[in-house]
Amino acid sequence: MSGRGIVLTVVWSRRLPDQPSSVRVYRDSLGHWYASFVVPARVEPLPETGRVIGADWGVKEIATTSSDEHDLPHAEHGRKAARRLARYQRMMARRRPAQGQKASKGYLRARKHVARAHAKVVRQRQDTARKWAKRVVRDHDAIAVEDFRPRFLARTSMARKAADAAIGATKHALVEMGRKHGRDMRLVHPAHTTMDCGWCGARAKHRLALSERTYTCTACGVSRPRDKNSAHVVLVRAGLGPAGVEGTRPGRPRDARAA
Repeated sequence: MSGRGIVLTVVWSRRLPDQPSSVRVYRDSLGHWYASFVVPARVEPLPETGRVIGADWGVKEIATTSSDEHDLPHAEHGRKAARRLARYQRMMARRRPAQGQKASKGYLRARKHVARAHAKVVRQRQDTARKWAKRVVRDHDAIAVEDFRPRFLARTSMARKAADAAIGATKHALVEMGRKHGRDMRLVHPAHTTMDCGWCGARAKHRLALSERTYTCTACGVSRPRDKNSAHVVLVRAGLGPAGVEGTRPGRPRDARAA
């Protein structure tokens, strides 16, 4: 691509599936240029499996599901990169120019190292989320997802770990992957998912503290890990029925997809 004496080599990440309607050109913190195209979405159906799954979001594990095989552990990409980031940020602090002065080459080099480390963590989180989402979508026809907004966690002592978990990005990856492959995606309101029993439906009288990791129902006596119980609650609330708890689909449920 060239214009006014400028020659650029275009590297395509993938072929465009259709004629684009618009394009956005932007530059990232490392000085790399990107073009993002808007094209009509195409559904790429996957074979039916007859299975359903519920997903609950958390901090100890990013996603706990009603299937033991599809839980997403916390990879802690940010924590692993923290030492390297701190080193580069100290380099920036030592070389920070005074107000009105031009930044030195050492400062600019340190700033580039910081930007590169942040970009690597973002790519690692995206890669982990997409691979997990593809596996969940491939193995299940219907997916019940807790419609969780993790903003309130920013005001808690778990803010750093919650940010490293990238719950919002992981949820977005799962929903988008499900819609891309024509799966039945159902968003469930998160209210009282930690208080209800996933087996008998009884509600606890008091909210569980975050330190309590086991849910015990006072009505039916079932005792399960807190997040596993919440995943089952999400599954049942989505209208997938008690049979869905065992991982099989109880017939074609009522369509309740969220827009």
